[in-house]
Amino acid sequence: MNTDATRGATRLPYAFAKQHGVLLLAGTGDDARVGLREGASATALLEVRRVLGRPLQVQPLPRQVFDRSLSEVYADAGLDGAGTVDALDAHGSLDSLVEDLPATADLLEAQDDAPVIRLINGIIAEGARAGASDIHIEPFESALRVRLRVDGVMREAASLPSRIAPLLVSRVKVMARLDIAEKRVPQDGRISVAMGAKALDVRVSTLPARGGERVVLRILDKDQGTLTLEQLGMPPAVNAAFGKALQVPNGIVLVTGPTGSGKTTTLYAGLASLNDGSRNILTVEDPVEYAIDGVGQTQVNTKVGMTFAAGLRAILRQDPDVVMVGEIRDPETAQIAVQASLTGHLVLSTVHTNNAVGAITRLRDMGMEPFLLASTVRLVLAQRLVRRLCPHCRALREPDALGRQVMGAGYGGPMYRAVGCPRCNDIGYAGRLGIYEAVVIDDTLRRLIGENADEDALARAAFARAGTLAASARAAVAAGDTTPEEALRVARQEDAPPAPALKEHEGDARV
Repeated sequence: MNTDATRGATRLPYAFAKQHGVLLLAGTGDDARVGLREGASATALLEVRRVLGRPLQVQPLPRQVFDRSLSEVYADAGLDGAGTVDALDAHGSLDSLVEDLPATADLLEAQDDAPVIRLINGIIAEGARAGASDIHIEPFESALRVRLRVDGVMREAASLPSRIAPLLVSRVKVMARLDIAEKRVPQDGRISVAMGAKALDVRVSTLPARGGERVVLRILDKDQGTLTLEQLGMPPAVNAAFGKALQVPNGIVLVTGPTGSGKTTTLYAGLASLNDGSRNILTVEDPVEYAIDGVGQTQVNTKVGMTFAAGLRAILRQDPDVVMVGEIRDPETAQIAVQASLTGHLVLSTVHTNNAVGAITRLRDMGMEPFLLASTVRLVLAQRLVRRLCPHCRALREPDALGRQVMGAGYGGPMYRAVGCPRCNDIGYAGRLGIYEAVVIDDTLRRLIGENADEDALARAAFARAGTLAASARAAVAAGDTTPEEALRVARQEDAPPAPALKEHEGDARV
């Protein structure tokens, strides 16, 4: 729903709007347009009419639409820390700021809290509104910098006086139930908050640094943990291969890629497709990012000896059908995962490699016997996330050297560039999309793996009829979904693509 008109209008108090189900949608002109939540009493409209002093146009709204609009209207003020920062000087000691933690967990409802509380709430709300995956609070001698990672790229959100850094860090520690007196060692915690109707999980990490303690807040939108395989936007061939591998009763399915490439989201979508009540699904993760109903999730805790290997060994005694291991990072975990697949379990996991074929060599380097890998691994999926061009402001670009480098000299189709408009905050990109390569372990690859073939031989066989990450990135450029710069940023083109470069399954570029 368009709430632009409300930005300049006088807002109703958030607590009043939430309690009575009345929302000011547009306040310009002679009339005021208000939304009334389904099931709410219309008596509150009398008070709204008195406060606004104008006739009302009432628009009934379903409960879900009202809740979403409520979050949008009251979270769009952004991060305005000037008045809050000035108020910190007039406030008392740190103890008086943090001694009374509000009972409410709604970021939009804390209008009368201490200035430092309003500031950190505003920072988190701004990050959630902008769709940031991480918020970085970085103290330096001259300033306290707040940066957001939006669509995988960092950008500065605010520069605040350095004197408030200790107050801000201490407030975050209180919210995450950390030790505010301990400033010498890193700490990790978690904050559960709400922004209107949206539930957010915030992972907190502190790190001692020269200018003070750095804080990184990772925002986990619980709605993102319920994506289905169809919503991931995989190409039909990749989606079919991944779905088929999930239906195999035993074996290993691996997802590879760097940090932040969406591996966990893909695995959760796979688990959701299997979570029909007929299987016992258990996971061991570091940490548990999203809670999934019907799935037993265990968190790694290395301080007490609860490693991936120990957790995997324990859950195999819980009669599982499907096991998800957050990451295979050591030989012991790899060995147990392979043995679990041999004894009739379907094992899902991730490996940090640059491409799909690299996962085989990585497991081999961990000491796994080639014949065991050949008989257990069913599919390896590699993925990246590229920024999606804003459909409202993208513009055609003339062929240039970078475009020819990515698409091939013989490519004659359209290419687009990012422009920027109010709908995408003048960035030119809005959201991200995945690019994928899927390696199905067929008889040919099984024989090559058993013969201990090198990575080049495996790649030639794997991509003889399947597309690579580079080919998937070029397809996204040709479709107008992203730019050559984005394709080059996330999928390095080591070989020149063939011309034309976009027929299905074409391209032998290595990533």
